[in-house]
Amino acid sequence: MNALSKSASPSPAPEHPRTDFTRDSRAPSGERSISSILSEVRDGRPVTRSLACRLIRAAEHELPLLLDAAARVRDRFKPGVITYSRKVFLPLTNLCRDYCGYCTFRRSPGEAGAHTMTPDEVLAVATAGEKMGCTEALFSLGDKPELAFPEMRADLKRLGYTSTLHYLETMCELVLQHTRLLPHANPGLLSREWVKRLTAFCPGLGLMLETTSTALLRPGAAHDRALDKVPSRRIATIAAAGQERVPFTTGLLIGIGETPEDRVDSLLAIHNLHQRYGHIQEVIVQNFRVKPTIPMRHSAEPSRGEMLRTIAVARLLLQEMNIQAPPNLSAPNYEELLSAGINDWGGISPLTPDFINPEAPWPHLEDLERRTSAAGFRLVQRLPVYPEFLPLFENRLDLLGEKVCAASDSGGFAKRAA
Repeated sequence: MNALSKSASPSPAPEHPRTDFTRDSRAPSGERSISSILSEVRDGRPVTRSLACRLIRAAEHELPLLLDAAARVRDRFKPGVITYSRKVFLPLTNLCRDYCGYCTFRRSPGEAGAHTMTPDEVLAVATAGEKMGCTEALFSLGDKPELAFPEMRADLKRLGYTSTLHYLETMCELVLQHTRLLPHANPGLLSREWVKRLTAFCPGLGLMLETTSTALLRPGAAHDRALDKVPSRRIATIAAAGQERVPFTTGLLIGIGETPEDRVDSLLAIHNLHQRYGHIQEVIVQNFRVKPTIPMRHSAEPSRGEMLRTIAVARLLLQEMNIQAPPNLSAPNYEELLSAGINDWGGISPLTPDFINPEAPWPHLEDLERRTSAAGFRLVQRLPVYPEFLPLFENRLDLLGEKVCAASDSGGFAKRAA
């Protein structure tokens, strides 16, 4: 289900067997071959949780068969095209009340590098990106830092706001009014009211589910000092976006202490949300990267095989949904991700760095196009809202509807500059 309403539905995807996660009467034993399992999947056997857990632990010699099956599903629903979004990255504030074990983005007041962007800074970066052909202004920020830090409350008061979300709302409106860029915001947990407010100026929103594993909340684990990473709270935000019919980006962060089975459960949670609301426009599979200053600096990064297995199982479970993996986090051989079934590279900036993973520069767009073409695909620039969700904006009479329609071509992708 890709549409958010029958009245604003894109053309339906080709029919495929409905995946059933509630019944598993024919779950394979661990001794069955991947070949026989995947043959049954190709013949229409539902991908159950038990089967997905078997596939995500495929042996190295079984991996090519798994990747082939995933790529075939991708090619059935997303043939010939790999998309990306040309963006500017706007770290509105890196102050955050959470302390995740893998994060170098967050700062506390007074810490080196702590910064909240001014309106002039926001508009300067957005305007520069517009001149370089960007169509997305990605706002990333810490989750409600004013609740933890009086310094942030004072900064917001000087700017004329009572909360970070109020400030974000105005900055999204500023970018929408004064540039051709479309804002996309990742502000953390949101109420349904705030989902509605922000999507007056953003065609879509995002929040990484990361994982459904509550084990990561235990002392010493990745989320033990991150009250906003409680899985049920993040699922509630994704559901609120579904209730408001908002195109939504979410995904997994793998290698932060979860098990392969946890990854399957996280994918199933996303699948179930999309089955209920039809609003999840893309699912990101992102790999943890070690950094020398983080609490998890001695943790092992997920292997190439783990990344490929997770993406492939995501494709088999999620079928026609858009699946993305960041190329800069799998360099130098990031083109291998195509073999696992992704159909999108995510946001790539010709101007701003990846402030979340500053040690991992974006690939040059020429290199991205060359490698994508060598794998047999055409690289196409998209908007921060995917083509199948554009009908939601066709009848909007506000500035956002006008800007979305003006930015899209006849296929729903980003319109080329004249």
